[in-house]
Amino acid sequence: MKFEKSVPPDPDLDETDLRILELLQRNCKQPLAEIGKHVGMTAPSVVERIHKLEGAGVILDYVARVDARAVGKDVTAFIGVSLAHPRGLKALEKDIEQTDDVLECHHVTGEHTLMLKAKTANTETLERLIDQIRSWEGVTRTETMVVLSTHTERSRIALDTADATPRRGRRPGGRGRRGRAGVLHESEGSGR
Repeated sequence: MKFEKSVPPDPDLDETDLRILELLQRNCKQPLAEIGKHVGMTAPSVVERIHKLEGAGVILDYVARVDARAVGKDVTAFIGVSLAHPRGLKALEKDIEQTDDVLECHHVTGEHTLMLKAKTANTETLERLIDQIRSWEGVTRTETMVVLSTHTERSRIALDTADATPRRGRRPGGRGRRGRAGVLHESEGSGR
């Protein structure tokens, strides 16, 4: 489920918004009342905040993280892609969007134009993917780095509530009943 932006792309986020985002990133299936307890709000107020964040394009979608190895995707690789000319970038991005084994595509500085992150079943399927990428118009070179092991891989965005914009009408200092609202301790998360 993707959400359409209906508000300017630079939303005014306060500490409560950031804490809600932090809690949702840890476990988006937790009850709204539980989120409300952590941020000092009722469940209906939390729903209102979440709808605002969805409408502003801050929350893009809700997904289940899947263990790639458990579903037969045992090989992870980063593929640097060099292009003959930047004019071919848009067409190449469309090809990449239609390639399921490519999880991420980044326009980068340095030796390559794009850096792709891919997960495939095995080295044979990785080789086919590389051949497919090399066949795309404008691709002059690829460089592949196969991941041997992964220490850290996360999708959670670290949020700094100290930089949050205070809401109008709040008490000076931005403190609520619960003390410094920007501090979220690990034990307050979903327990995972």
